[in-house]
Amino acid sequence: MFVFSGQSYYFTGKYVAAFLKDQQMKKVSYLLSAIILLSASANAQRNLGVSTSDWSVMNSLVINPANIADCREKIALELFSVNAGLDNNLGSVGSVGDLVNALNNGTTGSIFNYSSKQTFSLLAPYTEVRGPGVMYSINYRHSLALTTGVKIFNQFNNFDQSLFRTLTDPDYTYEGANTGDIDFTSQKFNYTVQSWAHLGLSYGAVIMAQKEHTLKAGVTLRYLRGIGYVSMKGNNLDAHYRNNNDSVYVTNSDLEFASNLLSTRSAFTEGFTGGNVFSNLFGDNSGKGVGGDIGLVYEYMPADQQSSHRGKNDSRYKLKVSASVTDIGAITYKSTANSTAYLTGNGYITPAGLDTVHSFDEFRAYAKHQGFTADTTSKKTKVHLPTALVLGADYNIKSHWYVNATIVANLANRQNFGNSYYGQVSVTPRYDVKLFSVALPISYSMLTQHMKMGLGLRLTGFYIGSDDMLALVARNQYSFNFYMGGYVPLYKHRAGGRKTDIDSTDMSPEPDMEHGGRKDTTDDCPDMYEASIIISHNAGTAIAVSGNNSDKADMPYRKTEIIKNDACSRE
Repeated sequence: MFVFSGQSYYFTGKYVAAFLKDQQMKKVSYLLSAIILLSASANAQRNLGVSTSDWSVMNSLVINPANIADCREKIALELFSVNAGLDNNLGSVGSVGDLVNALNNGTTGSIFNYSSKQTFSLLAPYTEVRGPGVMYSINYRHSLALTTGVKIFNQFNNFDQSLFRTLTDPDYTYEGANTGDIDFTSQKFNYTVQSWAHLGLSYGAVIMAQKEHTLKAGVTLRYLRGIGYVSMKGNNLDAHYRNNNDSVYVTNSDLEFASNLLSTRSAFTEGFTGGNVFSNLFGDNSGKGVGGDIGLVYEYMPADQQSSHRGKNDSRYKLKVSASVTDIGAITYKSTANSTAYLTGNGYITPAGLDTVHSFDEFRAYAKHQGFTADTTSKKTKVHLPTALVLGADYNIKSHWYVNATIVANLANRQNFGNSYYGQVSVTPRYDVKLFSVALPISYSMLTQHMKMGLGLRLTGFYIGSDDMLALVARNQYSFNFYMGGYVPLYKHRAGGRKTDIDSTDMSPEPDMEHGGRKDTTDDCPDMYEASIIISHNAGTAIAVSGNNSDKADMPYRKTEIIKNDACSRE
């Protein structure tokens, strides 16, 4: 069985033949192509046009939970965020006009320019919706966040292109074979569609704070609620279809199918329809699990540049390096709400034989009679999340200009039931201040082995953009991405610096601590502003330390100024 976008297609002879002969199925193919183009996204899109900003905490949280520690915002209220797009290496997309023509004229060839790859991977659709959520900065060291969201993945991995095109393009003829005859081999392939909701609690903390160095850590724990999934994985499948005898000879088959939305009987005899999805959407068939993210962030600010980075819009680091592992975990579907099926061996499958199948028990008996080994059961199944490694470096070039580099790598086992991300390397220059930011992400996709470019715009907490928008201006692109969202930021009083930065704009005189708190009227030592005096007897220098000496917890952040004045020496 082969399930995609709400329709069932079958690699058995009965349904391949029916697909090729029934012209009504063409409409399904056109709709399928439209869905792929309009509602898909992939390749680990991370809203790079805004999530790399130092002023967009709800987006940077997605990349690394440590980013909420000592962030710019005191409180951030997330309203919504939507991410959608397209990425694949099956073929390039012609243009938006080609899609319109395909729907009007009933031709799919103008939508995709198919690649020459024997196997392909495609993540379509991927959709993520976030919100509502909230982030609260307890103090400069500790922050908490509560987030909600829903994700939908529909993914083919390492799938045979000939099989896919046979089942989705009625006009396709397998090259090198007689008309209507099909031969294909698929190995180590996986198809999984799943949807889940999550409720996350994030914690970020400053775990080391020295004069030039800051280290932050963060973790997100999520409660996962699996809405539904359909998955098929195979170690091997060799199939040979001959149109003249309307049969399929399958050799070396080793397939496993599982779903909480489809019983094994309906999967083989009725297909995947909207009705049986929504009837199980919020029922007892849903799965449960625990997942999360974990990350570290290191920031470096040279001592000789710290005094020039005190303004409310100025950078608080020269270099920031981050590492995180995201989407750790799996969703477990209990045996009473889950069905699985196994098919191994060699044999012929014919339409006449399948006409006698009206239940899965009958299918199992038929498959055994034809030479296969088939078995069904209801057992607990784990469906894994698309775990990924995210590495980043952010460099402050000058003033408000930055450049960011981000690497995303897959950590998921693609032979499990579940989904995975495809790797990419991105470089994102940006202009970033409190009120707005503009960024230009440029990425190389490991999946398509092509470049892509986007644009991200942020106005306070509201943003819109794309990590990949070349399809709007150029033909034959492999991907497209779009996102938008908004949150309400309430910034900290001193938005530009650490809690212990000296506020150079406040020149109110403070007590001269060398005189026990009395006003300095007896010597030539200057009164210090928001500082205490520590006298070095042998050097004759006064060291101004920001903050209150009694606040030992803040000492690692304090900056010092050496004030040369011999009159300040104590004998």
